[in-house]
Amino acid sequence: MTVETSTRVSPLSAWQDRLARLPAGLRVRELPFLTQLTLRVEPGGAAAKAVEAALDTALPGPVRAESSGDVTVVWLGPDEWLLVAPDGRRHELLTRLRTAIGEEFATVTDVSAQRTTLALSGPLVRTVLAHGCAIDLDPRVTPVGACPTTLLARAPVTLVVRAEGASAVWLLVRSSFASYLATWLLDACTEYRGGAG
Repeated sequence: MTVETSTRVSPLSAWQDRLARLPAGLRVRELPFLTQLTLRVEPGGAAAKAVEAALDTALPGPVRAESSGDVTVVWLGPDEWLLVAPDGRRHELLTRLRTAIGEEFATVTDVSAQRTTLALSGPLVRTVLAHGCAIDLDPRVTPVGACPTTLLARAPVTLVVRAEGASAVWLLVRSSFASYLATWLLDACTEYRGGAG
């Protein structure tokens, strides 16, 4: 009897060579298989306070993201957050949060397979994203820690600003849209090839 083990394949595994050929002013790499947990909890309640103590960070307010160690907490809605952590942290984080919540009313759900993450960095990030995103990425409007959920080239994304001037961002995108978004990024960079940036 043959036992088959599942092999994880990232949504953009076939794209790495193409994404590496972007202009010098824009670096794109996929961060596959990140642990992603959706937390639903009443803000300010006992369960929320227990979660904050367990994470050693406050749950961020509207359109904000906060990091504590290697866990980033992204606001998604009035009572919903996404916790993003390195691969391999799923079980430990689920256990820690569910233990902290105890009998209080809250839910923690593993959604790691829903999305992949594109890490963009470099001086061309804001310029390229402006081709397909209506969000103003000026640092006065979207400073470090901003996390608007928006459309990028008609693909739904959550954009997490990780460095000043939006020179480093994460794009959290549904796995089914990842190839489309990679194609769009390659096309949007066409005019910047040849030494620009």
